[in-house]
Amino acid sequence: MPRILTSLVFLFFGLCSISANASPTATIDYLQGSDDIKGLRLAYRPVSYKLVTDWFGDIDLYWEASMNLWEYGDENTHSTNFALSVSPVLTKKIGTLAGKYPVHFEIGIGASLVDDREFAGKDIGSHYQFEDRIGFIFSFNDKQTSQISVRYMHYSNAGLSDKNPGLDFLSIGYVYRF
Repeated sequence: MPRILTSLVFLFFGLCSISANASPTATIDYLQGSDDIKGLRLAYRPVSYKLVTDWFGDIDLYWEASMNLWEYGDENTHSTNFALSVSPVLTKKIGTLAGKYPVHFEIGIGASLVDDREFAGKDIGSHYQFEDRIGFIFSFNDKQTSQISVRYMHYSNAGLSDKNPGLDFLSIGYVYRF
Protein backbone atom coordinates (compact mmCIF):
# COMPACT_ATOMS: atom_id res chain seq x y z
CA MET A 1 0.00 0.00 0.00
CA PRO A 2 1.50 3.37 -0.94
CA ARG A 3 2.61 5.53 1.99
CA ILE A 4 0.07 8.26 1.16
CA LEU A 5 -2.77 5.69 1.13
CA THR A 6 -1.72 4.53 4.59
CA SER A 7 -1.72 8.15 5.79
CA LEU A 8 -5.19 8.75 4.35
CA VAL A 9 -6.51 5.61 6.07
CA PHE A 10 -5.22 6.92 9.43
CA LEU A 11 -6.72 10.35 8.71
CA PHE A 12 -10.07 8.72 7.83
CA PHE A 13 -10.23 6.78 11.08
CA GLY A 14 -8.97 9.80 13.01
CA LEU A 15 -11.85 11.89 11.68
CA CYS A 16 -14.26 9.09 12.54
CA SER A 17 -13.14 9.18 16.16
CA ILE A 18 -13.63 12.93 16.72
CA SER A 19 -16.51 13.74 19.03
CA ALA A 20 -18.71 16.58 17.85
CA ASN A 21 -21.52 18.72 19.19
CA ALA A 22 -23.79 17.55 16.39
CA SER A 23 -24.92 13.98 15.93
CA PRO A 24 -22.64 11.89 13.72
CA THR A 25 -24.01 10.93 10.33
CA ALA A 26 -23.45 7.89 8.09
CA THR A 27 -24.25 7.67 4.39
CA ILE A 28 -24.38 4.91 1.82
CA ASP A 29 -24.50 5.93 -1.85
CA TYR A 30 -25.02 4.07 -5.10
CA LEU A 31 -22.93 5.65 -7.87
CA GLN A 32 -23.64 5.44 -11.60
CA GLY A 33 -20.71 6.80 -13.55
CA SER A 34 -19.71 7.72 -17.04
CA ASP A 35 -18.59 4.81 -19.24
CA ASP A 36 -20.95 2.52 -17.27
CA ILE A 37 -18.88 2.63 -14.09
CA LYS A 38 -20.86 1.60 -11.03
CA GLY A 39 -19.92 2.18 -7.44
CA LEU A 40 -20.68 2.09 -3.77
CA ARG A 41 -19.68 4.87 -1.39
CA LEU A 42 -19.69 4.74 2.42
CA ALA A 43 -19.25 8.02 4.26
CA TYR A 44 -19.10 9.27 7.81
CA ARG A 45 -19.56 12.84 9.09
CA PRO A 46 -18.28 13.18 12.64
CA VAL A 47 -18.16 17.00 12.74
CA SER A 48 -20.68 19.66 11.78
CA TYR A 49 -20.58 23.42 12.38
CA LYS A 50 -23.19 26.17 12.07
CA LEU A 51 -21.88 29.24 10.27
CA VAL A 52 -23.68 32.57 10.08
CA THR A 53 -22.85 34.70 7.04
CA ASP A 54 -23.99 38.12 5.92
CA TRP A 55 -24.60 37.04 2.34
CA PHE A 56 -26.10 33.55 2.70
CA GLY A 57 -27.48 33.46 6.25
CA ASP A 58 -27.10 30.19 8.18
CA ILE A 59 -24.89 27.59 6.51
CA ASP A 60 -23.76 24.20 7.81
CA LEU A 61 -20.19 23.03 7.31
CA TYR A 62 -19.41 19.37 7.80
CA TRP A 63 -16.34 17.25 7.29
CA GLU A 64 -16.88 13.92 5.59
CA ALA A 65 -14.58 10.93 5.24
CA SER A 66 -15.56 8.35 2.63
CA MET A 67 -14.52 5.05 1.10
CA ASN A 68 -15.44 4.36 -2.52
CA LEU A 69 -15.47 1.11 -4.46
CA TRP A 70 -15.88 1.48 -8.23
CA GLU A 71 -16.48 -1.33 -10.68
CA TYR A 72 -16.22 -1.38 -14.48
CA GLY A 73 -16.74 -3.85 -17.30
CA ASP A 74 -17.99 -7.39 -17.70
CA GLU A 75 -16.41 -10.77 -16.91
CA ASN A 76 -13.83 -10.27 -19.71
CA THR A 77 -12.78 -6.69 -18.95
CA HIS A 78 -13.71 -6.40 -15.27
CA SER A 79 -11.78 -3.97 -13.10
CA THR A 80 -12.30 -2.38 -9.70
CA ASN A 81 -10.83 0.64 -7.99
CA PHE A 82 -10.81 1.86 -4.42
CA ALA A 83 -10.67 5.48 -3.24
CA LEU A 84 -10.51 7.26 0.12
CA SER A 85 -11.65 10.87 0.39
CA VAL A 86 -11.85 13.66 2.92
CA SER A 87 -14.07 16.63 2.08
CA PRO A 88 -15.36 19.81 3.68
CA VAL A 89 -18.96 20.31 2.51
CA LEU A 90 -21.23 23.35 2.80
CA THR A 91 -25.00 22.90 3.02
CA LYS A 92 -27.75 25.49 2.95
CA LYS A 93 -31.43 24.95 3.67
CA ILE A 94 -33.29 26.12 0.56
CA GLY A 95 -36.85 25.18 1.43
CA THR A 96 -39.20 22.49 2.66
CA LEU A 97 -41.31 19.70 1.17
CA ALA A 98 -44.95 19.56 2.24
CA GLY A 99 -44.28 22.55 4.46
CA LYS A 100 -42.21 20.67 7.03
CA TYR A 101 -39.47 18.46 5.54
CA PRO A 102 -36.22 20.43 5.01
CA VAL A 103 -34.44 20.45 1.64
CA HIS A 104 -30.75 21.39 1.57
CA PHE A 105 -28.36 22.31 -1.23
CA GLU A 106 -24.78 21.05 -0.84
CA ILE A 107 -21.46 21.82 -2.46
CA GLY A 108 -17.92 20.70 -1.64
CA ILE A 109 -14.40 20.01 -2.87
CA GLY A 110 -12.17 17.50 -1.14
CA ALA A 111 -9.04 15.41 -1.54
CA SER A 112 -9.12 11.82 -2.69
CA LEU A 113 -6.59 9.06 -3.06
CA VAL A 114 -7.33 6.45 -5.73
CA ASP A 115 -5.70 3.02 -5.54
CA ASP A 116 -5.20 2.40 -9.28
CA ARG A 117 -4.41 5.06 -11.91
CA GLU A 118 -5.48 2.73 -14.73
CA PHE A 119 -9.23 2.24 -14.54
CA ALA A 120 -12.16 1.82 -16.94
CA GLY A 121 -9.82 1.86 -19.92
CA LYS A 122 -8.38 5.23 -18.87
CA ASP A 123 -5.17 6.49 -17.34
CA ILE A 124 -6.55 9.01 -14.81
CA GLY A 125 -3.05 10.47 -14.48
CA SER A 126 -2.52 10.43 -10.73
CA HIS A 127 -3.40 8.62 -7.54
CA TYR A 128 -4.29 12.06 -6.15
CA GLN A 129 -7.70 13.33 -7.20
CA PHE A 130 -10.09 16.07 -6.16
CA GLU A 131 -13.63 15.05 -5.24
CA ASP A 132 -16.11 17.74 -6.29
CA ARG A 133 -19.80 17.54 -5.48
CA ILE A 134 -23.01 19.42 -5.91
CA GLY A 135 -26.39 18.10 -4.85
CA PHE A 136 -29.53 18.13 -2.77
CA ILE A 137 -30.50 16.47 0.51
CA PHE A 138 -34.18 15.71 1.21
CA SER A 139 -35.29 15.00 4.79
CA PHE A 140 -37.99 12.47 5.72
CA ASN A 141 -38.72 13.96 9.13
CA ASP A 142 -38.48 17.22 11.08
CA LYS A 143 -35.42 16.08 13.05
CA GLN A 144 -33.54 15.26 9.82
CA THR A 145 -32.45 11.85 11.09
CA SER A 146 -33.42 10.12 7.85
CA GLN A 147 -32.56 11.69 4.49
CA ILE A 148 -32.03 10.97 0.80
CA SER A 149 -29.20 12.66 -1.10
CA VAL A 150 -28.98 13.18 -4.86
CA ARG A 151 -25.72 14.54 -6.18
CA TYR A 152 -23.31 14.89 -9.05
CA MET A 153 -19.71 13.97 -8.19
CA HIS A 154 -16.58 14.55 -10.24
CA TYR A 155 -13.10 13.16 -9.62
CA SER A 156 -10.21 14.87 -11.35
CA ASN A 157 -6.51 15.49 -10.72
CA ALA A 158 -7.00 19.19 -11.65
CA GLY A 159 -4.00 19.19 -13.94
CA LEU A 160 -1.53 17.54 -11.57
CA SER A 161 -0.80 15.23 -14.52
CA ASP A 162 -0.95 15.68 -18.30
CA LYS A 163 -3.56 12.91 -18.31
CA ASN A 164 -6.76 14.09 -16.66
CA PRO A 165 -9.90 12.53 -18.19
CA GLY A 166 -11.81 12.74 -14.90
CA LEU A 167 -14.57 10.47 -13.67
CA ASP A 168 -18.18 11.64 -13.38
CA PHE A 169 -20.90 10.08 -11.22
CA LEU A 170 -24.53 10.60 -10.37
CA SER A 171 -25.34 9.26 -6.95
CA ILE A 172 -28.32 8.55 -4.77
CA GLY A 173 -27.77 7.90 -1.11
CA TYR A 174 -29.41 7.21 2.18
CA VAL A 175 -28.26 9.45 5.04
CA TYR A 176 -28.81 8.50 8.69
CA ARG A 177 -28.09 10.86 11.59
CA PHE A 178 -27.50 9.06 14.92
